Amino acid sequence: MFKKTNSNTRVMKNVGIIGAGWIADKMAETLTGLDPEMKYAIASRDIRKAEAFARQWGFRKAYGSYRELVDDPEVDLVYVATPHSHHFEHASMAINAGKPVLCEKAFTANAREAEQLLDLAHKKGVFITEAIWTRYMPLSLKIKELLDSGAIGEPRLLNASLCYYMEFKERILRPDLCGGALLDLGVYSLNFCRMFFGTDIVRTTSSCVKGKTGMDMHDMISLEYGDGRIANLQASTLCLCGRIGQICGSEGYILVDNINCPQSATVFRDYKPVEKYRIPETQITGYEYQVTASFDAISKGLLESPYMPHQETLDIMKQMDGLRREWGVVYPMD
Repeated sequence: MFKKTNSNTRVMKNVGIIGAGWIADKMAETLTGLDPEMKYAIASRDIRKAEAFARQWGFRKAYGSYRELVDDPEVDLVYVATPHSHHFEHASMAINAGKPVLCEKAFTANAREAEQLLDLAHKKGVFITEAIWTRYMPLSLKIKELLDSGAIGEPRLLNASLCYYMEFKERILRPDLCGGALLDLGVYSLNFCRMFFGTDIVRTTSSCVKGKTGMDMHDMISLEYGDGRIANLQASTLCLCGRIGQICGSEGYILVDNINCPQSATVFRDYKPVEKYRIPETQITGYEYQVTASFDAISKGLLESPYMPHQETLDIMKQMDGLRREWGVVYPMD
């Protein structure tokens, strides 16, 4: 899975994390279960925070600047765990240093930044992929397999909702942090839909409820496809919901328990459950699949992951740009 260096002295598996927030904690937990030796470096703008993180999780290096981390020759993969608003800057820094990148969703603030970042990666010949974890999960692949096999007949309707009560969180409220529901939560609904219903969208109808800072807090998106299929998507920072995904066909439907972190997918026929598929018993957090997929692609000399091709990332960023234009939700970097 992992590629050896030219000197053949070590296996490439050292992960460096940019940003020491809650999502970095989840990646640290993942690496602990996957292979503790992968916990190489953590970087924060506050060296004390980086050192505390390194002590807590057992990372070998702690840096008080992101530049120091990307310049470390021992770092094999940079995981960008900063807010959406800073992904372009930090991923560009890593690419310019020749470091492969696993960049958290949403990939960038907008499609312009995404295109520039992907162009830079191709120009430099450096791997980068978006860390939209559901794209890499075995259960997601199994759902696609079920649909392709005709398990529910012809798929015709999709519903997906993801809501968390986060209306007072700074990253949701601030335009300069690319706040709102869409880039934080709606991106999962859009990816869920795209994985299983594809790209032939002929009409989009949407609306949002904005908060006091102008960010979208409630989102509603309906998509109509060329063959008559329909998808209804919701995202909200103002309430809780079941996070359920439902794909309905001519002979049954599939119920996914959580589109953000699916644990099970159940096939129903005649309104009765007939098959239930669960995550692997060995799953750590669900983040491990994107890590192993990244190193696998790097070992093969690829610049993108087949699980989340660059075009998919760019297309979804364009889709979200279009929605925000319709809603009048603007970031400083637009």
